[in-house]
Amino acid sequence: MALFGRRKKTDDQRDDATPQRGTPDPEAPETDVDAADAPGLAPRDGEDGAARDDATPANPSTEEAVPHVNISVSTYGAPRTAPAAKPVASDSAASAAPAPRNPGPAEAPAPTQIVPGLPDNGLVIQALRGLPEKPESLDLIHVARQLLQGQLFLRIKGDARQLLSEGAQLPLAVATVGDKQYVLAFSGGAGLQASVASDGDQQTSAVAQPAATVLRHVVTGSYAGIIIDPSSAPARAVIPRELIERMLDQADPNALVKHLLAGPRTAATGADVVAAMPGAKLWVAVNETPDGKVGVAEARANGERLLQVFSHPLEVAAIGRGDRAAPITADRLGAALAADAALAGILVDAAGPWIRLGRDELAPILP
Repeated sequence: MALFGRRKKTDDQRDDATPQRGTPDPEAPETDVDAADAPGLAPRDGEDGAARDDATPANPSTEEAVPHVNISVSTYGAPRTAPAAKPVASDSAASAAPAPRNPGPAEAPAPTQIVPGLPDNGLVIQALRGLPEKPESLDLIHVARQLLQGQLFLRIKGDARQLLSEGAQLPLAVATVGDKQYVLAFSGGAGLQASVASDGDQQTSAVAQPAATVLRHVVTGSYAGIIIDPSSAPARAVIPRELIERMLDQADPNALVKHLLAGPRTAATGADVVAAMPGAKLWVAVNETPDGKVGVAEARANGERLLQVFSHPLEVAAIGRGDRAAPITADRLGAALAADAALAGILVDAAGPWIRLGRDELAPILP
């Protein structure tokens, strides 16, 4: 916990916040996830904290078999540590498909800590720094997908340590834009310091919470969304409530695969990711080829074919090819690999951080 000494913040403090336009709407099957209340965080006065209605997007059947046809291919560099090469479309990809984005780095940025006791969320910072002056939907998706791992930081009115010791709920700093309130959250020390310098509030403190906990708190209240690093334009983002609801509905409750990819790489990372797969929600990217067939996305690495696997539908949307996310279990993934001996393995979360896993590493899920 880091304490700040600034003046008192008013309830309608805007903190230089203006929502960005464009709400991402990735197509993906819906799954049910409990959206538990965020411990220690209180709705603002006048909020009932009522649970939201479930989102109900149109989805393909989760039981429908996915035929394996190469329709989207990206080329990557050496596994795990080498920078990823620019993706190229396969000959069989639809000519009208959107141009895919360059894949991100294989590994997360090295850990940083500007404010003592508050380690930065490097992946969120990296995504924010990549935002253009006027973000579009795909730009916001790149930020939103990184909110499913790591921590975010909240500014609290008063001394958070004292409030917690008294068993009191923590009053959050919010921004009011028109008739809507947005929770203010921060990716790390630089964002916090910019906010303090901007508003001059000398009576606030900061606490760290798992990012998913903050998102759940947003949707259990009447907030319109969340603003990340509000005083750090253009490296700031407004994530609307509708996208947050969809993110949580489709998220793996434990997010273990995503956390492993976001953490430091060790010799055991590959084995740990494979061990997490049977209990995880996994996805593949599917699309229709020009001849009307449904196919599954692949990647190429050093001339080898890899099946692309994703930890969340937003990871599919982030590639920018217009593919649709379809769920797959570890058993079905193992069966697909067993049925096609030419597949050398899989590539997980191609937008980065990503990892390549060969057949030897995938042996625990092969039939």
